[in-house]
Amino acid sequence: MKPLQASSGDLIADRRADFAEMLHAAGDHAPAADLMLEALALAPGWAAGWFLLGEMQEAAGRIEQAALAWNKVLALDPSDRLGATLRLGLIGEATDLATPPSAFVETLFDQYADTFDAALVEKLAYRVPALLSEAIHLQGGRMFGLALDLGCGTGLMGEMLRPFVERLEGYDISASMLKKAEAKRLYDHLAKADLQVFSHSGPKADLITAADVFMYLGALDNIFGRIAPLLAADGLFAFSVEKLAAPGDYALQPSRRYAHSESYLRRLLSVNGLAVLSLEEKVIRKDRLEPVVGLIVVARPFAN
Repeated sequence: MKPLQASSGDLIADRRADFAEMLHAAGDHAPAADLMLEALALAPGWAAGWFLLGEMQEAAGRIEQAALAWNKVLALDPSDRLGATLRLGLIGEATDLATPPSAFVETLFDQYADTFDAALVEKLAYRVPALLSEAIHLQGGRMFGLALDLGCGTGLMGEMLRPFVERLEGYDISASMLKKAEAKRLYDHLAKADLQVFSHSGPKADLITAADVFMYLGALDNIFGRIAPLLAADGLFAFSVEKLAAPGDYALQPSRRYAHSESYLRRLLSVNGLAVLSLEEKVIRKDRLEPVVGLIVVARPFAN
């Protein structure tokens, strides 16, 4: 797969795009879009440029033109590393939004790897690893033989798990995130994995965690069905989601993350043979200075 082009490859097109971005940032969205169209006339194969044009057209209130731009992105990059499908869904021009494109999630976190820890902890007051760790300890404070940290990222959850886990394995879709995690020397095993098709052939896990992961998966029916058989009889499944305030099971938010309802989680856990041990509503981080409310959940297999 060819890398995404940050530049159009055409100097004049890049200059026009830069000026268009300045106009867009200043609130002059329609002139910005018109200028961006001129840039793309010189570089019609620039997927990132078409994506930016879609954002400008949407901000200018030109929804049909925004849809055309994002569909052009999909034509140029069918894997959808930029997440054009999600943008189309948010303006009502796409209906299959059960899961985001895996390539988008991978690209997103590859780009954020270098600044991820500082951005989350220092700027966004990220609390999920600490909240999940506390919820796990409230279930008895025991040591765990094998723990699987799904969507481990740079290892923020792993830092919390390491003191009470004998063997810690981490899985993530982003190779760049895994490199950061490897440098921390927390994990006994790290591997690249798309959680939408996750499998594990080792022994049953005593603990499975997913910290701030499911908001990038959308529908959870498939992944819960994959996780439940991996748990030991007395194993724990601890995870977080962003709380859905509106009716329904889950929904794509303007942030391009998914929120999930408590009723949906309880139903899925039950269907997959898992009992809820604790489910608490907590502020999990900030987004544009506003608190983001999430659900911190711990479950285990039904007793035989």
